[in-house]
Amino acid sequence: MPESSGAIEVRRRWSGDLDGCVAALAGVHEADGYPVDWPADPARWLVESDQLASWVAVSATGGIVGHVALGRGTGSSAGEVWARRAGREAAEAGAVGRLYVAPLARGRGLGERLLASAVGQAHAWGLHPVLDVVTSGAAAVALYQRLGWELMLTVDQIWPNGSVVAVHCFAGGEGA
Repeated sequence: MPESSGAIEVRRRWSGDLDGCVAALAGVHEADGYPVDWPADPARWLVESDQLASWVAVSATGGIVGHVALGRGTGSSAGEVWARRAGREAAEAGAVGRLYVAPLARGRGLGERLLASAVGQAHAWGLHPVLDVVTSGAAAVALYQRLGWELMLTVDQIWPNGSVVAVHCFAGGEGA
């Protein structure tokens, strides 16, 4: 069921939303450098093969102003770290990713609302929410910490372009 606050609705992403998602992502990339490496095919990057569900924040005029996805924990450093620490399988984790809010829509709690959608679905499916975030993502790290996420470990990931990037691995805590 869609969730509304003011003029912005958070709902499941539809295939017809992808162009708007890419446009919003381009604005985020220009403003914040996220994603760190601009993908050759941003729409495909938003629709990962292991994705279980995704949500968008939509303005009153129909423009996409935010996005989040939930994937399998087996494709996530945080999922693997959580599984080792909890004595569980990474498949029991739900990896939150592709979370962003367009600069023009910030300051309205949309990041928190989008995150809550993914976390709520993870819980509904019996998955423990986890996420990875680049160490340079100070605003994202602050959001996760404020919401009670537990920083488990910082690891180096080797990305498809061969670069080594440090990421924080978080697990959903009491508030997540």
